[in-house]
Amino acid sequence: MAAQIVMDHTGDSRYFFGQDDRKRLAEAERRFKELTDQGFTAATRTAAGDLNVVRTFDPTADETLFYPRLVGG
Repeated sequence: MAAQIVMDHTGDSRYFFGQDDRKRLAEAERRFKELTDQGFTAATRTAAGDLNVVRTFDPTADETLFYPRLVGG
């Protein structure tokens, strides 16, 4: 089962979906687009455990992490 983890100021939210469940897969793709359009960065884990920034939805990724843009001054 794949997971999308969304980080924000309250902690994190987790959304799970199976790659063979069309409805949840479509929801996951919609969520990916909405979050990245809002400025969230999306990243998947490599085999070594590092994060790799992604720009398009990958339905085969086991885990996608979304984190907000850092703002500072």
